[in-house]
Amino acid sequence: DPYAVAIASRPRWGQLARENASGLTERFGQCWAQHAGALPCLEGFDWEGDKPLGLDMDDLVIYELHVRGFTAHKSSKVESPGTYKGLTEKLDYLADLGINAIELMPVNEFNELEYYQLKPANGVYRYNVWGYSTVGFFAPMSRYASCLEEGGLEKTQEVVNEFKQMVKECHRRGIEVILDVVFNHTAEGNENGPCLSFRGFSNRVYYMLAPQGEYYNYSGCGNTFNCNHPVTREFILDCLRYWVVEMHVDGFRFDLASILSRSHSSWMQEDQKANASPRSVVGGPRPDPLNDLAAAVGEEEPLLDPYVHDAEMPTGTPLSDPPLLQAISTDPLLKGTKLIAEAWDCDGLNQVGSFPHYGGRWSEWNGIFRDNVRQFIKGSDGPWAGTFAGAICGCPDVYGKEEAAEGDWWGNNGGRRWRGTRGPTASINFVTAHDGFTLADLVSYNSKHNEANGEQNKDGEQHNNSWNCGHEGKSKDHKVIRLRHKQIRNFATALLVSQGVPMLVMGDEYGHSKGGNNNTYCHDGDINYFQWDVCEKQKGLYRFFKKMIHLRKSNPNLRQSCYLDGSKICWHGLKASEPDWSDTSRLVAFSISGDKDSTDLYVAFNSGHAHATVEVPELQSGFWDIVVDTSKPAPFDFLESDEMLSRTQLELAKSQCQCYLDDGFYPLAPYSAIILKRAKKGSPSMALEDFSVSSTTISSPARKHSLRARKASPKPKAASSTKGARKKAAGSLDSVRKDILEENRKLREILEKQRQK
Repeated sequence: DPYAVAIASRPRWGQLARENASGLTERFGQCWAQHAGALPCLEGFDWEGDKPLGLDMDDLVIYELHVRGFTAHKSSKVESPGTYKGLTEKLDYLADLGINAIELMPVNEFNELEYYQLKPANGVYRYNVWGYSTVGFFAPMSRYASCLEEGGLEKTQEVVNEFKQMVKECHRRGIEVILDVVFNHTAEGNENGPCLSFRGFSNRVYYMLAPQGEYYNYSGCGNTFNCNHPVTREFILDCLRYWVVEMHVDGFRFDLASILSRSHSSWMQEDQKANASPRSVVGGPRPDPLNDLAAAVGEEEPLLDPYVHDAEMPTGTPLSDPPLLQAISTDPLLKGTKLIAEAWDCDGLNQVGSFPHYGGRWSEWNGIFRDNVRQFIKGSDGPWAGTFAGAICGCPDVYGKEEAAEGDWWGNNGGRRWRGTRGPTASINFVTAHDGFTLADLVSYNSKHNEANGEQNKDGEQHNNSWNCGHEGKSKDHKVIRLRHKQIRNFATALLVSQGVPMLVMGDEYGHSKGGNNNTYCHDGDINYFQWDVCEKQKGLYRFFKKMIHLRKSNPNLRQSCYLDGSKICWHGLKASEPDWSDTSRLVAFSISGDKDSTDLYVAFNSGHAHATVEVPELQSGFWDIVVDTSKPAPFDFLESDEMLSRTQLELAKSQCQCYLDDGFYPLAPYSAIILKRAKKGSPSMALEDFSVSSTTISSPARKHSLRARKASPKPKAASSTKGARKKAAGSLDSVRKDILEENRKLREILEKQRQK
């Protein structure tokens, strides 16, 4: 039943089905267990007044995570590893990091053994770990629930409540829950796949088919869900409403969402044949036995109804006004729900910047941000200084500009009406995601290393815009390691000071590596597990991410809902207000100011291999105070006192930097970034005693002596008196000399301290 809210198949993750347990196991082996829809739980669930948090998009810091992978590692030390309950036990970690939205990789029921029968050359079995192959759209993944492990399939009804408890606990900590949903295809695959549900009910309604019954494959996974067919469209809407109303989730990220904009295929019913004049009818073949429910149960195979062919709008054509997207955007039960599109598909349709958004209801994963930031931070030649500056601003050329780029086919055709009119929150900014390199691998590998996937390293993204910092893979060279740590902090800084909505990936905050594998969909092990013991060892890197997130959340200047104009942001180069946008530029700097609740900031990135001394802009009031310098080791990379950085250490570190800022400049190390903030109170540096000509300690005593000498000269005195006067004058001079010598000694001490600093 496609509407089943809980599905019973196997009680434990990765458990093989009994031999000949069902018709599926006869054809597909023990990897496909029998699936049964569980009866709905009648006991209800006590939400205790839980309501959607309704956080503003510009306030979000999203954290993409995998439910099983987050706590499956033995070092997680949770009671129920790899489950919703285990995730709930670790929510305080996310809250402490500063996360206020988690984007869960697919949690709809799927078959983790779908690829198990495919054994790579290295002898390691492959799993469907990521879950992008849905079996039940209404049902939470049952093997992510601890109740089945503890009580068997009889506890299937309780899976729903365990998921609800996780959502409720997220909301208690101010964390929204966004689901990654896969409506572009299903687990039934192509004509060689199993008949689980949709194919049995109506293959022609739920799947996009060609005139001879072939499957369109815009998803790259064997079939394409017929999303804009009226029946399929209503099913998707019912599903989204269920997760929002019954399960209290806060939003959705739609995988390969461009498929949701493609026109559907259609087959005409018998009573409609007479009215088919606008469209030509093409006959189809008899179906494969497993493509029709009647055939599947051994009844006589029915002939297919004629195929409806529209010459003006062929099946799969991108629609400028897709019925499904319009319905989702305007549905009253989905009002306020966050909608995020992966605005492309596997057939080359790229709609980034012009996805049908219906008044700005949709945000998009911004792959343009990712590519531009990667190119600049690693120091590539090209127009990357300018495009990096655009990324910092939230990509106004992508979401605020009505004219599309010359090579943007969709933006210059059907997507033209959706260009422009949106602000920075349309952009979900990310440097890494679940598919592709982790942040640590992005700075450690020039090429992907996917041999363990068993596909001869042919799978995965070929163009990663990565740089290994001088050595491919794991290194013992301390210079390489230091540079990689700097680059990770540079990427984190760029992500978290940019306008738009930042998204981090599970494990990047401690430098999780997958050994250069950029497509780990099939590995159930440490490569995909959050390693809590490693996170504990990398406290410095974790601290930097945490402090940067707090800086973002505490400064409204970094979270604007409208694009910044010249009154709020100013661009700089080596000299203030003189930016360099040439193809050889490796320096991008800007200062940003806002309202009284915001702190003025100066941010500079040096992606070159040479030092760069930058002139900082003058302030009308206050002084520049150093906050971040990614060239420094932890905890001096972020100057804020805590358990790792004492108050004394903080003051010493700031004073070492302040001597440069007092003179209006700052030296940037190669491959580094800095953040300065305007301080309104206090002294910019250690106060020095004045040694100018007006100094009391030097000038005043000498002047007094001079006056005394002039007063004494007109009236000569007796010898005894003159001798006494000379003694008195000599004593006064000795006093002055002593004062001068003492002053010089103090000055020498001060200058020596300055030289040491």
